[in-house]
Amino acid sequence: MGNLVQAELRKTTTTSLWWGLLIPTVLVALGGGLLSGLIGRWFVDLTSTADAEQLSEMLGVTPDQWKFSLFGIARSINLATVFPLIFGALAISGEIGRRTITTTFLTAPSRMHTMLAKMLVYALWGAIYGLAIMGFVALGVVLTSTSGQLPDAGGWAMLTLVCVLSSILMTMFGIGLGALVPNVAGVTVLLIMYFVVVENALLLGLRIAGTPETLVGFLPNGSVNGLTGSVVVDLFLAKAGVVPEEAITFLRMFAGAGGAQAWWLSGLIFLGWVAVVFGGGWALTARKDIT
Repeated sequence: MGNLVQAELRKTTTTSLWWGLLIPTVLVALGGGLLSGLIGRWFVDLTSTADAEQLSEMLGVTPDQWKFSLFGIARSINLATVFPLIFGALAISGEIGRRTITTTFLTAPSRMHTMLAKMLVYALWGAIYGLAIMGFVALGVVLTSTSGQLPDAGGWAMLTLVCVLSSILMTMFGIGLGALVPNVAGVTVLLIMYFVVVENALLLGLRIAGTPETLVGFLPNGSVNGLTGSVVVDLFLAKAGVVPEEAITFLRMFAGAGGAQAWWLSGLIFLGWVAVVFGGGWALTARKDIT
């Protein structure tokens, strides 16, 4: 098993895919972090308005305790994790499409051993992408925020945890879909359209129709966004008193997680989607003719 893992690591590090996608990942993360800090400072400047005073009374938090940069951090993480999603999909779909996976299947003890090795290696890559995303988002926020806008050590640790977890799960989801749709162009377009366009359009349509947005929180993009967005809302409200559910719903929407559930439930929902898609890709690959 160890030899298979080493072989999969060599297979990924000897191609340009990992660093080719890592470059836009860190650029998006850094840009999102810089913008988050700037927008957070802009919101602080508005805290003297009457609306801000009313919101402060409703939340039980004084304006100087508002960490608006947290919302930008959540949105930056959610956007940047699209890249490890595409990385996983392209890696496996390209390997199947070019039939380079054939040699691995023929030399491995079994296809199950091969898929387990791939799962371990790509989980590691997901974690690497997640740490890179969190590191550059944090750098951008620190450069443009005031100290009062930054989370404490516990907040940073929680954000790092959910960022890495989100990145790993997105990579696994991409691998599963890449195995189901072994076409590089097709799976890329499908993922971008769904995660960037389809669910956001559905969310907008539900808002316009005046219907509950809870459905979106049970879909793949909505649930993975809820993993980070709900954590950010919890951190934002850490010093607040009893907050109305309507306010929590609004803040989750503000964090890019409209319709989301609690962070742990969102994580479990997306884990379920990952299990279905990855399991489907695993089953299809295990039965695939490699001749």
